[in-house]
Amino acid sequence: MSPARGDDQPDVVLEIPARAEYLELVRSVVAAAAYTDPGFGDDRINDLRIAVSEATTNAIRAHATLGTDHRIEVRCQVGDEKIEVEVCDRGPGFDPDSIPALPDPEDPSRLFWESGLGIPLMQQLTDETEWESDDDGTVVRLVVYTAAYLNR
Repeated sequence: MSPARGDDQPDVVLEIPARAEYLELVRSVVAAAAYTDPGFGDDRINDLRIAVSEATTNAIRAHATLGTDHRIEVRCQVGDEKIEVEVCDRGPGFDPDSIPALPDPEDPSRLFWESGLGIPLMQQLTDETEWESDDDGTVVRLVVYTAAYLNR
């Protein structure tokens, strides 16, 4: 798995056991890092918290499927006008194109759709969402830009 992109090392690197009780810690650390840049408002930070929680939950599930005790790594880089978060796991990876499309929001069958919402949610809540899988695991990269950057 590649390190966080760019020449800089991540501002924050958090390693957690692959257990759900650590989700709030991940959300809190990412939010605290984002709050170091006054360009991020509460709404954008809350969107990022939810997206990171979804990515971390997927990583926890991937580890549970494998039965591995490897830790999940969350890297956070606050840069000029953006925050970038990478959630890295040792799971088997996946092909995002193989995920079935969700029914339209107006389709009543969507009310019964109980899984598969995390990836579309991450894409909706962040400005950039990318996946990279290899034999060592999966990296989910989430980027949120400041309002000033988006309003240029």
